[in-house]
Amino acid sequence: MNIDKKRLADQIAKKLIADGRLIEAGFQGLRVMAIPDDAPDIQVSEMRKAFFAGAQHVWGTIMNVLDPGDAPTPADLIRMDNIDAELRDFIDDFSRQHGIES
Repeated sequence: MNIDKKRLADQIAKKLIADGRLIEAGFQGLRVMAIPDDAPDIQVSEMRKAFFAGAQHVWGTIMNVLDPGDAPTPADLIRMDNIDAELRDFIDDFSRQHGIES
């Protein structure tokens, strides 16, 4: 991993998160780390749409499947654990495919 890119991604993320833009911070980190600097604008735009669509899907689904009430239920916790496991599986697979040590 390029340390300079990692440092830049971290700086961008801190600023955006401080501004209340967590999803944008994630996309900009992806952009710095994985999208070529010379990528056409349309590629960057379409990848941003896909990134936000994924975030919206997860958020919308969570909001629609959680049980009513202020306190999480055992079923809510299972749902969140399942999301966590699925995303960890993705990162593990991605890391293996790209030779990234986790």
